[in-house]
Amino acid sequence: MNIIDKIKTRLGPLGDHAHYAHGYYAYPRLEGQISNNMFFNRKKKLVWSLNNYLGLANHPEVREADNEGVRLYGLAYPMGARMMTGNTTLHEEFEEKIADYVQKEDAFLLNYGYQGMVSLIDCLVDRRDVIIYDAESHACIIDGIRLHLGKRFVFKHNDIKDCEKQLERAKEIIKETKGAILVITEGVFGMRGDQGKLKEIVALKGKFNFSLLVDDAHGIGCLGKSGAGTGEEQNVQDGIDFYFGTFAKAFAGIGAFIASTKEAILFLKYNMRSQIFAKSLPMPMVFGALKRLELMRTKPEIREKLWVIANNLQSGLKDAGFDIGTTNSPVTPVYLDGSIDEAAALVSDLRENHAIFCSLVMYPVVPKGIIMLRLIPTAIHTLEDVKRTLLVFNKIRSNLSMGYYRKEVITI
Repeated sequence: MNIIDKIKTRLGPLGDHAHYAHGYYAYPRLEGQISNNMFFNRKKKLVWSLNNYLGLANHPEVREADNEGVRLYGLAYPMGARMMTGNTTLHEEFEEKIADYVQKEDAFLLNYGYQGMVSLIDCLVDRRDVIIYDAESHACIIDGIRLHLGKRFVFKHNDIKDCEKQLERAKEIIKETKGAILVITEGVFGMRGDQGKLKEIVALKGKFNFSLLVDDAHGIGCLGKSGAGTGEEQNVQDGIDFYFGTFAKAFAGIGAFIASTKEAILFLKYNMRSQIFAKSLPMPMVFGALKRLELMRTKPEIREKLWVIANNLQSGLKDAGFDIGTTNSPVTPVYLDGSIDEAAALVSDLRENHAIFCSLVMYPVVPKGIIMLRLIPTAIHTLEDVKRTLLVFNKIRSNLSMGYYRKEVITI
């Protein structure tokens, strides 16, 4: 059997549903300008599925900056990796400004978030070191850890006692290997919406000697007094040794950055393989990222609007008796009991009969028998959007409890 023959018979736990899911539940096509209202299957929908937290994707100043970046530089410049021919004064300007924003000495601009995290972990540790990580870490963290040739231990999600237990194990191992310990967690977990227990983990530094890497993809721009993220929100930014942020969420773009000490950033610049051997982030994205950062710093009312929408949505759902878990971020999961067939029918009802588009999350991301609808409030949603959504969610819950979605009445 060759590789082509093998993959014909093994699509994986998600791919097994591709025969009916593709193009609708998976790989749906949202069209039109990025907004709270977009088109799906040529019909307008109220969209709660985009991580455009601050509404910057189509902010007029951002669009102007993006267009100006393309006009001035085109899409190709700079050509080459940063170390060779891909460095510019604008790349360095952004690094200086983002480091100041997240209260670190220095920063390194990365061409992609997922690839950047994988390469970062690979760069920081060797076979003598031990990695300890949260069980619900994002896939990019898991893939980075898979490259690690040394020991790795997982702790139960946000369970500080278990984290300490794994640190005790790691402490004994590095006595023999003469290595170091890297703890990895997230600022905000993108599915549950709960913040990582950064304050409690940082407190463990008094007992254990370790470095802390935090992926704050969903926190940067949204949390903290200035929007500098979850570390600022929990008043422990100085206890985070490696602060990682992506542009794919609040920045509404492509790319990422890692912020740390000057010595650590210099090390990464000369050892991080995804940056040494891959093309630099194109200039229009850097040019646009500077404008996005400027708006984050100078227009706190955008972040305040996000929280007005998030708080109204979440309080409305809780008051109506919905289970939204332990979220303390804009990410808003809604948990319902039901089978995968009921989930498919429910989502179809939402989209076709109520013109609401939100993401469906099923097993293996959540346990079997659980339906999770994930809503992402943004600064461009309105209180009328919230009111309409609460009315519809009450209706679909009633339909679910009456067995409506077990009947073959919903068609795609």
